[in-house]
Amino acid sequence: MNKKLLVKVLSVVLALVLGMTVLWACGGEEPQVDEKPELIMATNAAFPPYEFKEGDSFAGIDVDIATLIAEKLGMELVIKDVEFGSIVGGVQSGKFDMGMAGMTVTEERLESVNFSESYATGIQVVIVAEDSTITSLDDMLADGSMKYGVQQDTTGDIYASDTVENGGYGEENVIRYKTGAEAVQALKAGKLDAVIIDNEPAKSFVAANEGLRILEAEWAVEDYAICIAKENTELLEKVNGALAELEAEGKIQEIIDTYIK
Repeated sequence: MNKKLLVKVLSVVLALVLGMTVLWACGGEEPQVDEKPELIMATNAAFPPYEFKEGDSFAGIDVDIATLIAEKLGMELVIKDVEFGSIVGGVQSGKFDMGMAGMTVTEERLESVNFSESYATGIQVVIVAEDSTITSLDDMLADGSMKYGVQQDTTGDIYASDTVENGGYGEENVIRYKTGAEAVQALKAGKLDAVIIDNEPAKSFVAANEGLRILEAEWAVEDYAICIAKENTELLEKVNGALAELEAEGKIQEIIDTYIK
């Protein structure tokens, strides 16, 4: 190849390279990298230590377990922070792939969604003021005028709102709040006689608010599980498989022990 022809060839190649560079700089398509499918999880991030916010990020037992589940399924976890009462309906409609929010399996919820195998045990307790006349669960039944705070749509709400004959306190004696934190603030303000909530969030709330204490007795014992749409049996099977692997690897207990001392 003579020198003039070589110069022309090099000029053409350089022009092509520069042209492609300009196209990319102006928004031309670059080589695509395969993206992981999303696993959309609905939660209510006001339930420490199971789910809570740290700045703009999510943290907690459920968040860490869900992250590992997504990794095992080869998916990217996307968390949506919503009201607790909207989780089941959102999963049922397909808006979310799963719901994970310290959620207990109940007959009512099973009518709308399926649940995974249980991954943790929850204990419901009662928070009262330090100078409260309520010293035991029996004291809560003694006065029909008492008002009990609960987080709306939780099992604490469901059980406490039931009739006295069924072990509840009557719907007229239960006040619902969007979050447990709001119920605790109402208790501090003297608007409630007690708050019924899960033990671990209860410990966090009492530690952060002077003048409150937790009754020693357990109000209820429950199992937490992940809710998934009834027709999405494939995801349910995969999630149960991932949970079984994480349990066998000791990862679930390791996460729980990180948050619950």
